[in-house]
Formats: sequence, C-alpha cells, structure tokens
Amino acid sequence: MRVVLIAALCAIAAPAMAQEKLSLSNVDVRTALTFKASDAAVQRMLPEGWDVNSPTAGPSQGFNLGMTLIDQKYTQDAEGKPTAPVRGVVLTIPAKKKGSDTAGTMVVAGLFALNGVPGAYGVYSPARVLIERRTRTRLNGGETLVNESWDFRTEDGNAIEVQVRFAPAVPSKVRAEAKVYSGAKPDFYRIYRIEQAVDVARSVPDNVDRATKVSINISGKKFAPLFDGTEKVISMTSIPWYSRQVYLP
Repeated sequence: MRVVLIAALCAIAAPAMAQEKLSLSNVDVRTALTFKASDAAVQRMLPEGWDVNSPTAGPSQGFNLGMTLIDQKYTQDAEGKPTAPVRGVVLTIPAKKKGSDTAGTMVVAGLFALNGVPGAYGVYSPARVLIERRTRTRLNGGETLVNESWDFRTEDGNAIEVQVRFAPAVPSKVRAEAKVYSGAKPDFYRIYRIEQAVDVARSVPDNVDRATKVSINISGKKFAPLFDGTEKVISMTSIPWYSRQVYLP
C-alpha cells in the first residue's frame, strides 16, 4: 500500500517538475547580511499588493531587509556552456502577496558589474566592483581570521561598501529550495535549488558573534531611505561555497 501511495504522489509531482525549465547553474562565494530597517521605507520598496514577511524563527529572525554580496566563480547556461561570471550586491525583502499563500524573497535593487545588468529581475544598476578577501591563520593551529572588503559604486554617486572580519567556524552543509520574485515585475519568479556551506558568524537572535568587524557604509539617494542610520544588523553569514541551479516555471 505504501509503495502505491508513493507512486501516486510521484505521478502528481511529475507534471509540475516537467514544466520547469533549467535556466542556468552557478557556483559562488557569498556573504549575506540581514537588517531590521525602517518598516515604512522597506514597505515602500515592495510592489502594490505585497507585504513584508519577516521570519519568526532562525538566526535572522525578525529581519526585513537582506543584502547578499556575490562573487561568482563559475556559471553555465541551460546547455552547459560556460558564461561570464557576474559580481555584485543584491538587496532583498522577505515578502508575501496579500490574500494568498504566495511568498518568497523579492529582489528590489542591486549594483553589478556591467555584464550583470539589468539582471533577470530587471532591477540591477551598473557599478564599479572591487572585492578583496584575505585569510590569516597563525602557525601551529592558531586562530584564523577572514577579512573581506566589498565596494560597489555607480557613476551617479550611489555606493555600498561593506567590510567584515570574523573567525570562521566549520560551516554547515545546507540544501534549500526557494522562489525568488522581482520587485519590478512581481508576477515573474525563478526557482532556486541550492546546496551551500553556511557559517553564521553573527546572529542577534541566537546570541552568536564571531565577527570583530561589520562595517556598512551607504551613500547616494538610491539607498538612503533604507539606510537612514536607524537600521540594525540582525545577522552576518559567510557562504564560502554556494552551488545553485535556477529554473523557470
């Protein structure tokens, strides 16, 4: 009976999976930060009919604004042909469509090197990108420290600069599936299937802090409403290995 039930469930799921179309695959190094920013400013970044949907548990509990720093190492198209890696920073909001169960991450802005603009979500602006990453380990099993500097600047004066320093721990291997929506065209989304190594170096909800420096400097009119000085860092996560397949529904 159990075999019959499993077969039936697979038969139901198969048509949905068959409709999905592989778009691309990539391997990145990432650093992710989450913030509790002005609720009103964050809500204004969402399209009409969507609300902020902050998580109620986990190391980023209560955040309403995410920042993902992306240093792509390898990427290929749906046919398996290598393509040029992209590097940049993405701003996201955990969101839910009013009156429905539709929920996920919504991409609302980003700064990328020219080959990553405007991006699949249509919200990325071109920027000069500078990324520096250093690891220092003392001899004979001494302390290891990771220093990262991420700098993104546009020609019209908008900039995001992030510097972090932390003592890394053994990361956890995490598998995840997510729907990611566009803030510019909210009916459009992509499906991510991810395997990643996750090291939560700072988490206010979980009382974890191996970060000796988390510095965020924002300038320009584009991001000023979100980063007005009242925002607070909720978590900082190092993702030294991020492998993703992206599907279109």
